[in-house]
Amino acid sequence: MAGPNGGNSSGELMQTTGTLFILSAPSGAGKSTLVSTMRARFPDLKYSVSHTTRPPRPGEVDGKDYFFIPVNEFRAGIKSGLWAEWAEVHGHYYGTSARFLTETLAAGKDLLLDIDVQGACQIGRKFAQAVSVFILPPSMEVLRKRIKSRGTDLPEVIALRLKNARRELAKKKLYDYRIVNDRLDEAVDALAAVIARHRRQGKP
Repeated sequence: MAGPNGGNSSGELMQTTGTLFILSAPSGAGKSTLVSTMRARFPDLKYSVSHTTRPPRPGEVDGKDYFFIPVNEFRAGIKSGLWAEWAEVHGHYYGTSARFLTETLAAGKDLLLDIDVQGACQIGRKFAQAVSVFILPPSMEVLRKRIKSRGTDLPEVIALRLKNARRELAKKKLYDYRIVNDRLDEAVDALAAVIARHRRQGKP
């Protein structure tokens, strides 16, 4: 995956042994459900838990869904080079541990990374052999209904998410694969097929 210039990446290409899978989608496209399903279907597929400064949503567990950290701690990580990628999305910081990525891949483990478009472009420049997948909603209207039905966002936040979704959808062609999440079972099978096709673990 090759992203546009910008972001927060050194651009240094890193050699890997395991396969890195990058999964991105606009808010409300069903990415979290697909991630949890893939982790159950491929139990030995490692998963990178991102760090974020946003507060936990109901049911989210620290260290499982995200590492929830203070803003000052995240900014210190930016200065010290802690993040392989980082971005500010919807007013909150999100980042991926560089050490976790490099150590996991160097050990020959395949790794699933759930990140936004900004972060995916940064990671794609560092890990040129990464396999990238973009999850699309059937339509913007369906996306709007999904976000609204969660009942967790104010109207202005929903409007911001939809605005960002349009911007992210404009970059879908940067990804190796694009899957429309209309029927969940079909999207699950399509994503599982991509992962199975590119996995290195267990291969000679």
